[in-house]
Amino acid sequence: MTKIIVLGGSGVVGRIAVRTLTTFHEFSKVAIGDINTEKAHEIAKNIGSEKITVIKVNALDPDSVRKAIMDFDIVLNCIGPFYKFAPLILKIVIETEKNYLDINDDVDATQEVLKMDKMAKQANITALIGMGSSPGVTNLLAKFAADHLLDKVDSIDLYHAHGGEPFEGEGVIHHRIHSMRIDIPVFIDGELKSAKFFEESGKALEEYVDFPKIGKYRVHPYPHPETITLPNYIKGVKRVTNKGTVLPPEYFYLITDIVKLGLTDDKPLNIKGNMISPLDFAISYIINQRVKILKETDFGPQRGCIKIVVKGKKDTKPHQYVFSLASEGGQAMGEATGIPVAIGAVLMNRGLITKKGVLPPESCVKPFDFLNIMREHLNLETATGEGSPLIIESIDEEGNIERVSL
Repeated sequence: MTKIIVLGGSGVVGRIAVRTLTTFHEFSKVAIGDINTEKAHEIAKNIGSEKITVIKVNALDPDSVRKAIMDFDIVLNCIGPFYKFAPLILKIVIETEKNYLDINDDVDATQEVLKMDKMAKQANITALIGMGSSPGVTNLLAKFAADHLLDKVDSIDLYHAHGGEPFEGEGVIHHRIHSMRIDIPVFIDGELKSAKFFEESGKALEEYVDFPKIGKYRVHPYPHPETITLPNYIKGVKRVTNKGTVLPPEYFYLITDIVKLGLTDDKPLNIKGNMISPLDFAISYIINQRVKILKETDFGPQRGCIKIVVKGKKDTKPHQYVFSLASEGGQAMGEATGIPVAIGAVLMNRGLITKKGVLPPESCVKPFDFLNIMREHLNLETATGEGSPLIIESIDEEGNIERVSL
């Protein structure tokens, strides 16, 4: 039986991954590795599985990480922000020769860990990176369209919107601020280019998108890794973009205003004798205001959606497929990200991922394998059947829409 540790298992995503892993028979032990053991024990109690154990881990201390993962077969990393922690943790995992997964959605961190591919191969391990919602499910569905539905792919446009989670951790907000401050890679006209969130290059990419079940919202370019990995595995694609937003819009634009004003510097300031970094203050303020905004907007239950639009040719004619994974009434980012990465661990454990190295999902996961495990977890007859969150639409050159079942 396999033992797996979820680093950051007390977080929004980590706790969902832990809960999901306990539902699969092949895992004899599922550890929550977290610095906050009090919260971890509370989560373990709420899940109520005898498989769960709690281990204290300080991600800033390499020895603490090394000691925590030593007795486990698979390491699942949910500790963010990933631009800060992913390269550090993966290096330790490779040194200890453990198989690894994460939900890394920072493009710069992705570029760094991809450089460890040779090290991972020499250690004979698989490091599956970005196996969440976006990246993760987005990569697999785009690859599925390219391999099984279209004869040629011209463009892949990825969209995501979510909000209303019971709480957001500091790592999530760190990532969001980081995404607005760095160069955003976009693959356009067959070339990797960059855009800036607040400059014209970024504004030109903004658009309104209608998300099934949750509504129409304005989305903005995001520096998620699909734009740098998908062109390597989908032959002939000329455009890959990733755009998203956080709900409600009032909350998202509070964050953009704070970043635009330059209130996110991490260099501490002396404020009445106390050394406080503007970034730490900004994150605390954002967390505080989020609760207020959700109440004032009467936002209601958490919800979210990812949408993948793949355009190309089928039988020499223009054709497109639109994949939507929508959830409402209690599910959003945690479920949309935590369940896929847990399924990735199941695939790895069952020997359905065999390649070695540091790998994005589209390079080593077969989409049908993923969909079959998702169907198993959700107790569905088909991956797109009644009750499934996955909707697939086929749109021909005349705009006729047909629902596709798998």
